[in-house]
Amino acid sequence: MTSLALAASAALLAAAAAGAAPAASEAPHLRRQGTAVQLIVDGQPFLIRGGELGNSSGEPAYLRPFWPKLKALNLNTLLVPVYWDQIEPLEGRFDFATVDGLLADARASGMRLVLLWFGSWKNSMSCYAPAWVKRDTARFPRARDGSGRSVEILSAFAPANVEADARAFAALMKHLRTADAGARTVIMVQVENEVGMIPDARDRSPAADAAYALPVPAELLAALATPGPGDEELRRLWQAAGGRTSGNWSEVFGAGATGEEVFTAWHLARFTQQVAAAGRAEYALPFYANAALIRPGYQPGQYPSGGPLPHLAAVWRAAAPDIDFIAPDIYFANFTEWARRYVRAGQPLFVPEALRGPEAAVNALYAFGAHDAIGFCPFAIESITEPSAGALTAAFDLVAQLTPLLVQHQGRGTTAGLVFEGPENRTGQQVRLGGYALQATFERTAGPQLADGVVVAVGGAPAGAPPTPAGGLVIASGPDEMLIAGTGVTVVFTSLRPGENVGLLGVEEGRFEGGQWRHLRWLNGDQTHQGRHVRLEPGRFGLQRVTLYRY
Repeated sequence: MTSLALAASAALLAAAAAGAAPAASEAPHLRRQGTAVQLIVDGQPFLIRGGELGNSSGEPAYLRPFWPKLKALNLNTLLVPVYWDQIEPLEGRFDFATVDGLLADARASGMRLVLLWFGSWKNSMSCYAPAWVKRDTARFPRARDGSGRSVEILSAFAPANVEADARAFAALMKHLRTADAGARTVIMVQVENEVGMIPDARDRSPAADAAYALPVPAELLAALATPGPGDEELRRLWQAAGGRTSGNWSEVFGAGATGEEVFTAWHLARFTQQVAAAGRAEYALPFYANAALIRPGYQPGQYPSGGPLPHLAAVWRAAAPDIDFIAPDIYFANFTEWARRYVRAGQPLFVPEALRGPEAAVNALYAFGAHDAIGFCPFAIESITEPSAGALTAAFDLVAQLTPLLVQHQGRGTTAGLVFEGPENRTGQQVRLGGYALQATFERTAGPQLADGVVVAVGGAPAGAPPTPAGGLVIASGPDEMLIAGTGVTVVFTSLRPGENVGLLGVEEGRFEGGQWRHLRWLNGDQTHQGRHVRLEPGRFGLQRVTLYRY
């Protein structure tokens, strides 16, 4: 089974396989280019320069004053929650006024939307279920913890729960088909939000216990027999329990919490699949599921267990074919590690939630350069302040300028991401690109210029200066030509051929306007350390075009 359901019909799959450009009238969808997956909007690859709203900021009247700020950040897409309790306040009676208000305001601002379905679960909990669901615990039962107590989590093992959620989601997608299919304001939909079981690795309700004693589904056993990318951890767990090709959940995956998490993942994914399939039957847009990640040292039950995490990607692929990909919400400092884990699990990289601090700007550049990302979105974007806002604005300006080149190079191994990964990395970063070796080092504070007369701390930075973000991306834009975008990065080029040297034939600063390169100035002398390196100074985002020669 492939890791992605890339289109909603056989016709779209055939067009994607042939590399044909879809017509502008087609709904947004996904297609492959080389090793990458592209989001296609209005017939063209689309890179999401996004931001996700805070959980309670998705009502039009509240959001309306923020649209100019969001536009000024160089966003082209806003991720907005849609609340089940608001669109179906009474069972079977739907009110889409909030959705329609968001559509109208987004169009007026020239922005696209990704809708976040806050249905049965939001960060594991069922806080956005309607009152008529919450109050009827007999019809809509809750999960239970190890002590047998009900928790505020709708059980994935109750048919009434998934049926009610699926009906509401289908109604939403049907409304979108009517209200937005022509305008294509909504380009993707997130199904549920950070699903997972907590504070136990699995639901302990009677229905869940009964399901735990049943045989592991044949689809999952088949997935284990034909491993896909990133399945090593799951297969190790299976093999440690004996590598059985039949048996119940404890027999196949072991009786501990790690094995129980696989059981949880399967049933959460099957629930999400039923919801997604009902929505797709009404209006086929790209669907994804997002995950709350695991803090270092945490075990199943201490985090939202069974969610769309990279070590459970095989479970989600087998159980939820209508979920096109799974995505990480990255709030930890080891951004690059989590990004790489999802890519190794066979997923395109889309980051629907990330810290909105200054590092967001360079993490975005890294994601697009290193992993052909579909998009990057800091969380609670309406609340972003300086200096983070300025850094993100500048980084997204670079992404906007480079989008035609980035989408052209996606999936071809001709781009790279550069980012400062932490003080323990003392050697910088090495990448191979375009037949050259690039050694990148990073400057986290803007040092004084000649004759500034400032007080300098140890290390050459002004005393008391806060750290600035450092990172960027590189495109091998032609033979012996590189485009380098970012801030606080110094790059030295060497040859991959023994005994051959590399020199800088030309380094120019500029920008793309209307797809055309606009030269600003040639860089030489101090700016290139007399031809030794290319440097994007800290504290300022820039774009340089570099021509190399060998001698």
